[in-house]
Amino acid sequence: MKETDTISWWQEGVIYQIYPRSFMDSNGDGIGDLNGILTKLDYLVDLGVDAIWLSPIYPSPDVDFGYDVSDYLSIDPKFGNLQDFDQLISEAHSRGIHVILDLVLNHTSDRHPWFKEALSSRDNPYHDWYIWKDASPDHRPPNNWQSIFGGSAWEYVPKLGQYYYHMFYKEQPDVNWRNPQVRRAMLDVIRFWLERGVDGFRLDVFNVYFKHADFPDNPPALGLRGFDRQKHMYDINQPELLPLLAEIRQIVDQYPQRYLVGETFLSTAEHAAKYCSTKLLHAAFNFEFLHCPWNPARFLNSIQRWETALQRENGWPNYVLNNHDTPRSATRYVKGEKDERLKVLATLLLTLRGTPFIYYGEEIGMRNISLKRSEILDPVGKRFWPFFKGRDICRSPMQWDGSLYAGFSEKTPWLPVHPNHVWRNVEAQRADPDSLFNFYRALIRLRRELPALRRGLFQPLTFDPVSLLAYLRVLPGQTLLIALNFSRKPRRLMLGRELTKKPWKLVLTSHKQQHPLVGKDYLSLQGYEAVILLQD
Repeated sequence: MKETDTISWWQEGVIYQIYPRSFMDSNGDGIGDLNGILTKLDYLVDLGVDAIWLSPIYPSPDVDFGYDVSDYLSIDPKFGNLQDFDQLISEAHSRGIHVILDLVLNHTSDRHPWFKEALSSRDNPYHDWYIWKDASPDHRPPNNWQSIFGGSAWEYVPKLGQYYYHMFYKEQPDVNWRNPQVRRAMLDVIRFWLERGVDGFRLDVFNVYFKHADFPDNPPALGLRGFDRQKHMYDINQPELLPLLAEIRQIVDQYPQRYLVGETFLSTAEHAAKYCSTKLLHAAFNFEFLHCPWNPARFLNSIQRWETALQRENGWPNYVLNNHDTPRSATRYVKGEKDERLKVLATLLLTLRGTPFIYYGEEIGMRNISLKRSEILDPVGKRFWPFFKGRDICRSPMQWDGSLYAGFSEKTPWLPVHPNHVWRNVEAQRADPDSLFNFYRALIRLRRELPALRRGLFQPLTFDPVSLLAYLRVLPGQTLLIALNFSRKPRRLMLGRELTKKPWKLVLTSHKQQHPLVGKDYLSLQGYEAVILLQD
């Protein structure tokens, strides 16, 4: 079939998120680094991914492990230096791998030189680079806004008689995007990394950049904790954001084939879609899919809502099952160590219309680690224990082999390695043709080989909402049928005469046996089986 050049690499490709602290340690200090990533580029080529997204690598005091930036134009020494970064870019590009950086532009670290200056006096030129409000006579916060990490979003500075605003930790003061100097400085950060050859950016909590200029109280809502007991009408999703995104897009478009994806904070599919267009972001995360329970109807409803919202904006979908803030899908959806369900999820993720994101270790079924309270490093976990145990659990070292520290480091890692690394690791799964790793490889290879998986329309089929999810991916001259059994028991998918006029060829099954169509108008699926069929 004839292919066109109208679809970009980020639409057809698979993007792999790396949490640098935990991927590969090259210098034996127990923390992953850029040179460690470089040594594993061939592994990523073998897996078949098209791009890597690096969680923040800038200098940081690590109150929020990199999401509190103290210098936007450098590399934290624990990860390496700018020369190491340039080499990583060069080596990745030579292998056909794009590099996406995480940009945290809503707030800085309180140790950033800008904020140190802002704290010195009200008259300092950098003071208005952050969001300040005068204290009331009774020293109450300026409004009722809450930090998502707990408590008021306002921190009082007695020396200045003012409060500064922080959506996250108090060590992460929000910058004032209404200040033209801040705007210019942040846009220059984008230009700096584009000039160094990065292929795109993941914009952290981009829809929080602007707050309502009058700072009114947020109205009440039902919720368990302070932040959740408010409707966030005035501290996120403000209209001033759209012109800024357009300006960022104009800058990025000056560099061919660059990519902008945004993390939409606390937003619906409809909100996320409004930020995606030919003049705004290329894509935005909608996390409804990530939070679906093990239920095919819920997954389908999420997919259809996202597709419908994006169609109105002419946007392109993306899907993610894991990231650095969420318990791993292998723990959320599986009890024990079997990977049958994970193969069903992998098939879903990698056969939908849109860009799939894989989180490091997902391809070998890494589970959450278990930590005592004394072992937790994430301040959110310390504060909200035992109701929320923090994000360390999904950030443990990559499991490369069965050695003492899983091949990640020669020294004690910054977080414990999961005990199952002795047998659940890349080395072992590479050698096993039926492993989850090799199933991911096979799915990614199929995406490359079959245009309908990359470009075809998504057409859901009538299905059993309790057990089955089935859909077509359709291009002229090529139709694929994806059938997923969410039940541990065998199920039949009724196809009807229209779908059985032509024979189907088995392309892939998550089970060992060759699995033909059974009967004239149905497909028989074993428990937790995923099947891909082709009709030319």
